Amino acid sequence: MNIKRLIATILLLCGTGIVLSAIIIKDKNLSEVDIVAINDVVKTVEKNWGRVSEETFDNHNIKYLFTIVDNSGNIIYQTPGIEYSSIHDSIINRDTFIDVKKNNEIVGKVIIPNNEQEIVHEMKHELIIFISLIFGIFMIISFLYILYIYRTLLKPFQQLQNFAANVARGNLDIPLNMDKNNYFGAFTESFDLLRVELEASRQREYESNRSKKELVATLSHDIKTPVASIKAVSELMLMQARDDKVIKQVNVLYSKAEQIDFLVTNMFHATLEELQQLKLTVTEVLSDVLVELIENVNDDHQIDYEPIPQCIILIDQVRMQQVIDNIVSNSYKYAGTKVMITSEINQGYLVLQFKDFGLGTNEDELPLLFNKYYRGQNVEGKNGSGLGLYISKYFMENMDGQISCYNREDGFTVELKIKLA
Repeated sequence: MNIKRLIATILLLCGTGIVLSAIIIKDKNLSEVDIVAINDVVKTVEKNWGRVSEETFDNHNIKYLFTIVDNSGNIIYQTPGIEYSSIHDSIINRDTFIDVKKNNEIVGKVIIPNNEQEIVHEMKHELIIFISLIFGIFMIISFLYILYIYRTLLKPFQQLQNFAANVARGNLDIPLNMDKNNYFGAFTESFDLLRVELEASRQREYESNRSKKELVATLSHDIKTPVASIKAVSELMLMQARDDKVIKQVNVLYSKAEQIDFLVTNMFHATLEELQQLKLTVTEVLSDVLVELIENVNDDHQIDYEPIPQCIILIDQVRMQQVIDNIVSNSYKYAGTKVMITSEINQGYLVLQFKDFGLGTNEDELPLLFNKYYRGQNVEGKNGSGLGLYISKYFMENMDGQISCYNREDGFTVELKIKLA
């Protein structure tokens, strides 16, 4: 609502009050005494004195209540609805007395009761109505003015407050909408431009970080190829070497190549995880496939496992291979013992338990082992980035499975729960 509409509304309400006041005054003027009508009544009474009755006034438009008495105070005629007791009471009430003459002699009187109290009561009632009307108009004007102030001043500041809160929370997609006719239009428009610039800056930063991570992922993937070649050549040289010194040097070369391969693999996985590109394709497969995945990491024949129950499971074979690789490599690295794998079907899951016979880890560290980049206190002198179990948990949860670990008296256990189809 603009100021012109508000002024027009106020004038309309004031005009309405004036019209109503005029009507009240007009009605009040109608209540004044009609001398002509009273004289007509008196003339009729004088003309029909001695035979005055109700039929005498049939042809007259009687506007007033009156009483006709003779000189003795006896009632000759009285209009319906009037209360008359005596001339004395009428004098006290200040009623109007009009003489009735017959042959120039006063034979009676027409008494018109004084309705001053009724008029005063009516005027009080009219005054109350008029004051109430004025007060109502004032309240309406006040309400419209408050509404106008709210819409033109307070509401824009509330919108600015909500806008600032959204910007502080990072919600830059919510624009600051303002009426073009608002006094703060240009002022608020600059805030919305600030929001747009912040959103664009954040998008540019996101694209920059994403391009850097993609570069790291690409380089990590490319580095794995020559490292794999170095490992293959080292293995070939070990098979052909006879000199102990050469064998020792080739072992160092192979060990460093394996270390590089491990670090690059972790870096590659971490980068892909941040880019949300560690995607899985979960399918239904026979549990026999787990035997193949275990054998892929059983190069040194350090893994003993029981027959796996026949069932259909939900896994991504590539990701499950990575999970098993991480668990077995951690056992070799930190426990340095054989690994025993047991399996059973329990409550809709195929449960695999990878048991080593090392020292385990501190109980306080167990909840932290699956956190990103966390490494326990037993990692001194051992390579790693703290991503293996974190990525394994990510894979298992996205295959609707679970992974957990706990200490035993004779070692450490990592437990996988694989969802049954």
